[in-house]
Amino acid sequence: MKLSRPVSWFLLAFGVWSWVIWITFVKNLVADGSGLAFDDGRPTAYFWVHLLLAVVSFVLGTVVGAIGLRGLRALRRTS
Repeated sequence: MKLSRPVSWFLLAFGVWSWVIWITFVKNLVADGSGLAFDDGRPTAYFWVHLLLAVVSFVLGTVVGAIGLRGLRALRRTS
């Protein structure tokens, strides 16, 4: 399957965006002072669920971004 240039750029941008957003979220999650993420210094269920969401988003963002990058490289080779 051949991806168009706009679709490839969109996928790459989505992958980068996903990493930027979720890294920021994880930093804020670890620094949480409200008591949601940590109870007496121990991680809560809220922490583990949101960390799992972040890890899954990192993986999906990486895969989607890699597909976009491969699409751009394939377009460069053919033009």
